[in-house]
Amino acid sequence: MDHLIEFRDRALRIVISVLVIFAGLFAFSNELYLYISEPIRQHLPASSTMIATEVASPFLTPFKLTMVLSIFAAMPYILYQVWAFLAPGLYQREKKIVIPLFISSVLLFYGGMAFAYYVVFPLVFLFFTSIAPEGISVMPDIRSYLDFVLKLFFAFGLSFEIPIAVVILSWMGAVDPDILAKKRPYVFVLCFVLGMLLTPPDVISQTLLAVPMWLLFEIGILFGRLVSPLEKDQP
Repeated sequence: MDHLIEFRDRALRIVISVLVIFAGLFAFSNELYLYISEPIRQHLPASSTMIATEVASPFLTPFKLTMVLSIFAAMPYILYQVWAFLAPGLYQREKKIVIPLFISSVLLFYGGMAFAYYVVFPLVFLFFTSIAPEGISVMPDIRSYLDFVLKLFFAFGLSFEIPIAVVILSWMGAVDPDILAKKRPYVFVLCFVLGMLLTPPDVISQTLLAVPMWLLFEIGILFGRLVSPLEKDQP
């Protein structure tokens, strides 16, 4: 019962933190959407604008964006609550390595989103807006655009967690970094397959996801060798 009560309290703190951030950001929801949509708006023809094809889209789309951004912004606090709940059951060595992993996972997730916004989006939207058939006006729907960019945010944010996954598996003894290093050709192909599945059907975004995934895999092997094999500690 004590564990369930603590879990309830920490989950409640997480929800409250997200709601507090949301309350602070909601007044700027339209400005936030304009910022998120800047990569495609700057490539639209002079006569084109973004449109809303549903009655409630002008309200619900910025609302959804603000809620998602509130969760992203609260991620350090969310992970801290997860850490505080799990910490009493960890060994001393585990405590020393879990904190850097938590911090690194947050920074890498934010880094993946930043890479998507500042590097991938300008190239992808330039490509999409430049290949429209003659006589077709490019006027993206605001809801469809948000769904598109959130998918890419999650895809790049999660793909940037590859070093963390490799380090954790190496630390647990589930994989051998040296064996993983010998599987490079297969991993390289797998990165492009995942890039194809996680991104829209264009070569630019697929490549811009696959290449960083492969490089991050190499970084994960490097750090995985530093923590493998795991030595058993006492609590």
